[in-house]
Amino acid sequence: MTKILHRQIHQQYPVAAGGDGPYVIDREGQRYLDASGGAAVSCLGHSHARVIEAIKGQLDKLAYAHTSFFTSEPSEELAEHLTSRAPGELNHVYFVSGGSEANETALKLARQYFVEAGQPRRSNFIARRQSYHGNTLGALSVGGNPGRRAVYDPILMKNVTHIGPCYAYRGQRNDEDEAAYGRRMADELEEAILATGPETVAAFICEPVVGATLGAVPAVRGYLQRVREICDRYGVLLILDEVMCGMGRTGTLFACEQDGVVPDLLTCAKGLGAGYQPIGAVLLSRRIFDTIAGGSGAFQHGFTYIGHATACAASLAVQRTIEEDGLLANVKSQGEALQQALKARFGNNPHVGDIRGRGLFRGIELVADRGTKEPFDPTLKLNARIKKEAMARGLMCYPGGGTVDGWRGDHILLAPPYILEEAHREEIVEKLDAALSAALEQVTA
Repeated sequence: MTKILHRQIHQQYPVAAGGDGPYVIDREGQRYLDASGGAAVSCLGHSHARVIEAIKGQLDKLAYAHTSFFTSEPSEELAEHLTSRAPGELNHVYFVSGGSEANETALKLARQYFVEAGQPRRSNFIARRQSYHGNTLGALSVGGNPGRRAVYDPILMKNVTHIGPCYAYRGQRNDEDEAAYGRRMADELEEAILATGPETVAAFICEPVVGATLGAVPAVRGYLQRVREICDRYGVLLILDEVMCGMGRTGTLFACEQDGVVPDLLTCAKGLGAGYQPIGAVLLSRRIFDTIAGGSGAFQHGFTYIGHATACAASLAVQRTIEEDGLLANVKSQGEALQQALKARFGNNPHVGDIRGRGLFRGIELVADRGTKEPFDPTLKLNARIKKEAMARGLMCYPGGGTVDGWRGDHILLAPPYILEEAHREEIVEKLDAALSAALEQVTA
């Protein structure tokens, strides 16, 4: 009998015992091809020698030193690595232990910036429906997934307004092209700012490519540029959450590079450390840093493990490997090949409504009726059935529910490691086809 409070209390989990490239191996010797990187985390697979050696080497020197007393070489080197490659003037970084902490930190940085800048009335935030920014209370408050929020709604922040997502498959009208649709959705931000009171809005937060809640939905071209213009017009900070879609997942180190936009604050995690150590980060603009540095000179925030030396050493090895091994090029080429393979295999499936994404970040949305886009009854738990069938076949994928409105809708998220090869890609498609067919047979029979 386990003493762990597992995510699903009554589920029997296999015991992970080893890793071999993109495979996880359980205690019984069963191999699982990790087609989702866990939750878009394990971008270098599960046995990368360079990263493992970096961790061992750092442990031999120093595992940890509290940042109220010391900085460390790995954290300084990682900060230099990230900021020297970041777009615009994102030239400082704050390290944390994961994505929720990163987004919580970004919200507090935005608030403190305006207090230090002499605009203390700016305490409101705007976010999007069908988004996910983490499970801490601040991050959950700006998140727009009703299912995740429901139990905790009474204790969430009440200074958050949610606007519609940029979700072309379900939101774009027949009489508008992508540009018109993107402008219409971005204009919702301006309407929300004006309704809230421009002088009271601190920041707008969104994911450039929406991950867990919608299943790899990129914003249409021009949407984020329009969002940036609106934020600038009203003095609102732009926070881009790249926890899931960043660090090379979409084919560029920072996802926003493909949208031609530079945020004021950018959060990342998951692929930052590739699962070898828990780590996240917030990159902040020169303007925010200079304002706080020239004011109180201290960020009123902190966690025990920020700038953890071993985590930073692991992350630095991950990022250097991605760069030196040319893995972003592999993400682009394998991502496009995966998209084509998914379309070839599932494009005519009557229950596949959309296949989308960027790089090695792909989503398949499932529907009961392709013509009307009507989702399956959520009580059928199609996404859970797909996961179970995939695991039985030695495939890890990341199905999710509530795609349409937080309650209805099913999708499958794929986020395989950047070391993906053709044989792995073919295995993903074959096993996913078998798992999806088995699950659909259960709910449509």
